[in-house]
Amino acid sequence: MAGLLKRALRLRTALRCLCDYNTLSRSTATLSPVDFHSPFLTCSSEQVLASTRKLHAGADGSKVSPSAAPERLPFCRVTEEDLAFFRKILAGRTIVDPDLVEPSNVDWLKSVRGSSEVLLRPQTTEEVSQILSYCNSRNLAVNPQGGNTGLVGGSVPVYDEIILSTSLMNKILDFDSISGVLTCQAGCVLENLSFYLEERDYIMPLDLGAKGSCQIGGNVATNAGGLRLLRYGSLHGTVLGLELVLADGQVLDCLSTLRKDNTGYDLKQLFIGSEGTLGVITAVSVLCPRKPKSVNVVFLGCETFEQLLKTFQLCKGMLGEILSAFEFLDSECMRLLNTHLKLPNPISDCPFYIVIETSGSDPTHDAQKLHNFLEEAMTSSLVSDGTVATEEAKIKALWSLRERVTEALTHDGFTYKYDISLPVERIYQLVTDMRKHLGNRAKSVVGYGHVGDGNLHLNVTSPSKDPALLAAIEPFVYEWTASCRGSISAEHGLGLKKRNYIYYSKQSQAVALMGNIKAMLDPKGILNPYKTLPDNLKQ
Repeated sequence: MAGLLKRALRLRTALRCLCDYNTLSRSTATLSPVDFHSPFLTCSSEQVLASTRKLHAGADGSKVSPSAAPERLPFCRVTEEDLAFFRKILAGRTIVDPDLVEPSNVDWLKSVRGSSEVLLRPQTTEEVSQILSYCNSRNLAVNPQGGNTGLVGGSVPVYDEIILSTSLMNKILDFDSISGVLTCQAGCVLENLSFYLEERDYIMPLDLGAKGSCQIGGNVATNAGGLRLLRYGSLHGTVLGLELVLADGQVLDCLSTLRKDNTGYDLKQLFIGSEGTLGVITAVSVLCPRKPKSVNVVFLGCETFEQLLKTFQLCKGMLGEILSAFEFLDSECMRLLNTHLKLPNPISDCPFYIVIETSGSDPTHDAQKLHNFLEEAMTSSLVSDGTVATEEAKIKALWSLRERVTEALTHDGFTYKYDISLPVERIYQLVTDMRKHLGNRAKSVVGYGHVGDGNLHLNVTSPSKDPALLAAIEPFVYEWTASCRGSISAEHGLGLKKRNYIYYSKQSQAVALMGNIKAMLDPKGILNPYKTLPDNLKQ
């Protein structure tokens, strides 16, 4: 690699080795009652979109955001008899101390706050089954919760739902070192699983900035994407099996470790990305790739987004099988990293920055491929500056510039976050158009994300929560996305905040079918109510 850099420096002095600077941590530290039995809407998507837009003004002309909580549904409230039952099956793990329950009532962004008075901490699937069977019989609403790192209000109560935490379900059940299949309980923290696998020469197929606190069950429940999706695909492909508990307490054992199983419907897929509304995931089996022997990270600067896209095309063609990540952030992100987290820019200032990771089995082969790519990118004037890291500490330092943007945003003020999937060539135009649309009403408008899978993270900050600013952002952002046939939620889910915007990405017939599935699996609607599905799934 040293030879690679010497040759690259002769081509363009702007490309230089990563200077020694402080190693940065890669880890950070998330109406009337709905009648699920009634007929569902059959109006056209255009009519539904018009109805959704009307919600912004409210029936009386007041500003009511569709992301606001609906009225509480007629669930029962927890009694002393209920607490006695929970204490019987969860001795010492039925938490009612307000100070201990409070952290689980508030989401990571501190934008959604519930009022639950009960936190349950089961350790086994059987305990989860007993809890849900009882709650279903008593019509008690339940909020499943993993690491509580979600960004759309899906992981915390809206009202007084019982919080069912999987944090103590943290056992690794099995690992097959031949097939690479890991089986574990849902409460295992992603980073702990990564450490366990790395000791055995394997890695997890997903990697997230919140890996130090997020749990694999929550990852699966939200179909988290992350930084390795370009290389290893989504959880719909790498999750081989699930064990879960349905609303009535029935345990559904689909915990297969087979890569090929074509017997009947693939039921697990229904629960991946269902955000805890159809069942509580208690165990997961996931296919894990071998740990690469050679990892390189490149941090590059581009003058235009068009150059960035051309670099991506060149990267796919020349790095091919060793390309594992292609991420980007704009200059506004870098400004926030510098200002709020004191993270230095390792290269000269540029409008756009790229983080490229390669991983393979032959260091010499990978270094040569990377050299050829950098040589072509520089001689083609696609990049204006850059640096390469091969040592673990410096690799983490470069990755932190991408992974800690979310943390930097929390220091900039109240943040409105949008997780958008778009055709790759349109991915940054939304940021540009949003800046023009908002003018000086926003403090910051920044864009970063996963170029490899067309996922933009658009963030708008203001000094404090600003309903007028929100009204300017929404539904503009969703209408813009729908005009490009994009998705309003690429990997964060819908949760509470985006449930009523689902029609911008899904046809009304598809949403109605989702409602029918929910009604079949959870007829009383006790599982994570007020989330994922829109309020108007009723007449």
